[in-house]
Amino acid sequence: MSTSLIIAVAIAAIAVLGGLVFVTASRKTGVRGAGALSRETKKRDKSATASVATGRAFEAAATASTTELAIPSPVEIEQWVAPDAEVLGETRRSFFNRATVIMFSTSLAGFGASLVGFLWKGASGGFGSKINAGKIEDVIQSIRGNKGFLYLSEARAWVTEYPKDALSKAEPIYGKQAPVYAGMEAGVVALYQKCPHLGCRVPECKSSQWFECPCHGSQYNRVGEKKGGPAPRGMDRFGVAINNGVLVIDTGAVFGGPPIGTNTTGQEAEGPHCVGGGH
Repeated sequence: MSTSLIIAVAIAAIAVLGGLVFVTASRKTGVRGAGALSRETKKRDKSATASVATGRAFEAAATASTTELAIPSPVEIEQWVAPDAEVLGETRRSFFNRATVIMFSTSLAGFGASLVGFLWKGASGGFGSKINAGKIEDVIQSIRGNKGFLYLSEARAWVTEYPKDALSKAEPIYGKQAPVYAGMEAGVVALYQKCPHLGCRVPECKSSQWFECPCHGSQYNRVGEKKGGPAPRGMDRFGVAINNGVLVIDTGAVFGGPPIGTNTTGQEAEGPHCVGGGH
């Protein structure tokens, strides 16, 4: 095929295509294209629009309707009647309240009974009651046999011998403590085992013949009068009585020890100290 023929065919094809484009563009609008509405559709839209009320018409219709409020008829109120406790039964709150009161009362009663039992001077004896220490002659012999000291665990007391030649010095100091002074007249003193400083149990020191506290070094002579250390006074003591020759120690009352500086017997350390310095 010659070149001129090819060119002629191409020109012809272009002319045909141009004609088709022109014909398509010049078509009337009555022909439906993509997105165009049909006549039936337009008719249905017009009828639907005519049936819908406008905004003003809707407001007018609402205003024309009644604006009165509906008032309900009064309701009769029944009078409240308290429920029967037996029918209602025990509530949880009342149960816990009663349980708390019962437990507290039981605990308080138990504590009170224990306290009374601890403080009560029972007839069966023991600390807090009157302790029968035996015949006074036997007690003094036991003191001398134990190198100046006799410990009675039931009374929690030390019993030592008091020299009768020192009674004239003792009376102005111990005379107001009649049960204590009565024991001195019988030749003995009953000393409470606790140190008046901080309550440690005070042992005897057989070498110095004093009482010497191992806790803080307080020292007392053989009749419990303070000789050194931080204690605020001499050793506390119990009242005693002689009933038919029997020494009775009353541990139900404790008498305060003599003031610092008291030294009715004049006893000094008789040997090395068990606590603190030497002789």
